[in-house]
Amino acid sequence: MCGIVGFWGGDFTQSDAHVLLQAMASQLRHRGPDDAGVWFDAHSQIGLGHRRLSILDLSLAGHQPMHSRSNRYILVFNGEIYNHLVLRDELNQKVSIEWNGHSDTQTLLECFEVWGIEKTLQKTEGMFALALWDKHTQTLTLARDRMGEKPLYYGWSGKCFLFASELKGLKPHPNFNATLNKGAIALLLRHNYIPTPYSIYEHVNKLEQGCYLTIFKDGGEIKKTYWSLQESISTAKQKPFQGSFLEAKESLDFVLKKSIGSEMLSDVPLGAFLSGGVDSSIVVSLMQAQSMQKIKTFSIGFEEERFNEAPFAKAIAEHLGTDHTELYVSSKDALNVIPTLTTLYDEPFADSSQIPTFLVAQLAKTKVSVALSGDGADELFGGYNRYTMTHNLWNKIIKMPLFTRKIVAKGLDVLPLELLNAVSLKSYAHLGDKMRKGTQLLTCKTMEELYLKLVSHELFPEKMLLNVQEPKTVLNSKQTHFHTLGRIETMMAYDAISYLPDDILVKVDRAAMAVSLETRVPFLNHNVVEFAWSLPFGMKFHQGEGKYILKELLYDYVPKKLIDRPKMGFGIPLEHWLRNELKEWAEELLDERRLREEGFFNVPLVRKRWHEHLTCKQNWAYHLWDILMFQAWLDAQ
Repeated sequence: MCGIVGFWGGDFTQSDAHVLLQAMASQLRHRGPDDAGVWFDAHSQIGLGHRRLSILDLSLAGHQPMHSRSNRYILVFNGEIYNHLVLRDELNQKVSIEWNGHSDTQTLLECFEVWGIEKTLQKTEGMFALALWDKHTQTLTLARDRMGEKPLYYGWSGKCFLFASELKGLKPHPNFNATLNKGAIALLLRHNYIPTPYSIYEHVNKLEQGCYLTIFKDGGEIKKTYWSLQESISTAKQKPFQGSFLEAKESLDFVLKKSIGSEMLSDVPLGAFLSGGVDSSIVVSLMQAQSMQKIKTFSIGFEEERFNEAPFAKAIAEHLGTDHTELYVSSKDALNVIPTLTTLYDEPFADSSQIPTFLVAQLAKTKVSVALSGDGADELFGGYNRYTMTHNLWNKIIKMPLFTRKIVAKGLDVLPLELLNAVSLKSYAHLGDKMRKGTQLLTCKTMEELYLKLVSHELFPEKMLLNVQEPKTVLNSKQTHFHTLGRIETMMAYDAISYLPDDILVKVDRAAMAVSLETRVPFLNHNVVEFAWSLPFGMKFHQGEGKYILKELLYDYVPKKLIDRPKMGFGIPLEHWLRNELKEWAEELLDERRLREEGFFNVPLVRKRWHEHLTCKQNWAYHLWDILMFQAWLDAQ
C-alpha cells in the first residue's frame, strides 16, 4: 500500500516543484514509510509524487514514480495487482521484455504499453488507485479499482488540477481551495460518511469505483467506466448458476480459495483479522488450508461483554491451529484513540467502529505488514439483519393504505418517548426511540424510500443545518438502479455501491494505513463478486437467514457450534461514554456560543438533543456522534 499525489498546471521551476511535491507526499508518509520519490516535467508543468510501503519487490526496482521501458508513460500507483505474474506471462508471449525486478507496478506499465489503459484495467485483479502520465498524448489518467478499496481525491483549483490518496496530500499546494461543501455535512448527518463523488471540500471529488478519468492539456476531461457492478449483476442474473447446492458450494470454495491464495502473495509477514464471525472465519480457514505455516491471526476483546467477540475468535483460532494474538482493551484505550480520529480520517467520518478497527490494525502491525479481512461478504451474501427486517416490514406496510398509515403515524407521534423508553423490556430496549423512527417508516411510498430511512441516521438532515440542501446520491435520487432484482437483493446491491466503499472500506483503509498496515479484501475480487451474484437467491437466504451457502461452506472447516450465534457488530458503548467519560469533550464541541459563531447547525435543536441524551430521555448517541466528528474535524483545521 502506498500514497500518491500530483498536480498539473502552474508556473513552477524544477526545484520549486520538487519541494512542493515532497511536501505533498510527506503528508502521506504513514501510507508509505519505506521510500519516497517525485518527478516533474517543467515544460508540461506536470508533477507526480509517491510514498511507498514495500510489500512486493522490496528492492529499489519498485521505486516510484516509475517510467515504462519506452519512456512514454510515468506511473504512480497505490495498491496491489494480485494477478500481475499471470499478466507478465501473457505479455511475454506477445513481446520481449527485459524485466527489472518483480514489481507489479512495472507489470502495469508494460501492460499499458501493449494493451492501452482500458483493456489493462479490465485484465487486472486487484485493489488500486493510480495516476498515469502519457508523454505522447500529453494526458493524465486517474483510475480506481472495481469495488473502491483504494481512495483517490481530485479536483481543479483555478487552472491547476490536483490529486491525492488522501485530502491532506492536497493541502500543501498553494492553489488548494479549502471552501467547505456544506451539502456534504447534510450527507454526513444522514449516512455517517460522505458518499462518493462528494468530499467535505466544494472543489474536490472522489473518483468513483470502476472508473478512470482522463484529463487533457486544454482542461477537458472524460470519465469512463471500465467495470460496473450494475452491469455485472445484470449479466450474472441473465446467466445464473445452474448446478446443485453442493456444486455451488464447491464452486464457491474454489473461487474463494483462488482469491485468497492470490492475496497471500507477499514479500513481508502476512496475517488476518479474526473476529470469530462467519466472514473473517472463512477467510482464515481458507488461508490456513493453503499454508504450511501457521497463519497469524489477530483479535481484540472488550471489558463490556456485549461488545466482546474475543472468546469466539480464540476458539476458532485454536480449532484451525493459527498463531493467534488477542488483546483486551479498556475503555481508556479506546477513548485515547478519539483525539487522533481527525488525523486518521481527514474528512469528517462518523462510523464509531472506526475506534476498534484502528485498535485491531495497531495490534496486527506489531507482527505483520499485511492483513486480510472478511469485509464485503455481508453485501454479497446477505449478512445484514436489516435486509430481512426491511423486507418483512415492507410486506406488512403495503397491506395498509397510505392515508391510513399516515393517521397511525400521527397517533404514534404523540406518545411520550420517555415513558416508552422507561417501560421497555430488556428485549425491546429504547422502544420509544424505535417507535418514533417507525412512525416515519409508515409513510414510505416505496421500498427504496423505506430502506433509505432505515439506513439513515438523520431522516431530515436539512433541519439540523442552516441554509443547506442535501445533494443527490444513488440512495436519495428516487431512481431505481437495479430493475432485475428482488427487494432484498436490491438492498444488497445499494449497499455494495454506497455503504461498502464509502463507509466500510474507508474505515479499514484509513485505520490500517495510519499504522502502515496493508489490508486486503478477498471477497471483493471481481470473480468472487460476479460468482456471488450468479447464485440463486435461495442459496443465500434460507429460512429467513442470510449467508446460507457461506455458512454451509464454513462448517466444512469449523464446527457449527463455534459459529452458530447471533451476529455482533464491531461496536463500542457510545451511548454510555457520551454521558460519562466523553461528556466534557462533547460539551466543549457542542457549546452553544461556539455553534452559533460557526454557523453550520440549528443550535436549539442540537442543544435539545444533547440535553435529552444526557438526561436519558432519548438515545441520540449516533446522531450526536455525526455532529461531534464534524466539530472535532473542524477544530483540527
